[in-house]
Amino acid sequence: MKRLDYLFEANKAWATSVKERDPEFFSRLSKQQAPDYLWIGCSDSRVPANTLVDLPPGEVFVHRNIANVVVHTDLNVLSVIQYAVEVLKVKHIIVCGHYGCGGVAAAMGDESFGLIDNWLRHIKDVARFHKDELDKLPHAERIDRMCELNVMAQVNNVAESSVVKAAWANGSDVSVHGWIYDIGNGVLKDLNVCVSGQCEVSR
Repeated sequence: MKRLDYLFEANKAWATSVKERDPEFFSRLSKQQAPDYLWIGCSDSRVPANTLVDLPPGEVFVHRNIANVVVHTDLNVLSVIQYAVEVLKVKHIIVCGHYGCGGVAAAMGDESFGLIDNWLRHIKDVARFHKDELDKLPHAERIDRMCELNVMAQVNNVAESSVVKAAWANGSDVSVHGWIYDIGNGVLKDLNVCVSGQCEVSR
């Protein structure tokens, strides 16, 4: 049996350092979570939600998948959105992609990767809708622009979900934002797509 003792040791060191700075931190954290933010991001190990916005545990509710895709048949992401909106009462849903996303790059090529091809199909559809714009760009710029366009499309998918539409109909104050992260410099960029009500959803 292979054990990962070094990770448990790292965990103990982290927990000890947190308690030294704030002795009541874990006691408070264990009683409730009341985040204002739901983060829908990419599974890429270089894009950890809490770290990027410098917030401690308990402040960001997180869902991650390959290329930060929101599909209306994916009960996983829809359940996360529903719990965040209806139970946690988050105020902001952030869809965050990143430049150089491997999922986006794979979706823009013709190579087959097996099972994941079914997931990447959703990104290929976005690329098809923006083909004229993308074809005018050099390859590297095309990938990065597609990363942005994918985030924008997923913001719209979140806003069009039955959960968020019902929340708005019931008067909930929740906004959907589109951001992108540059792994090369550590900086987040607001793509200036923010939807705060059904009347703002692009069709």
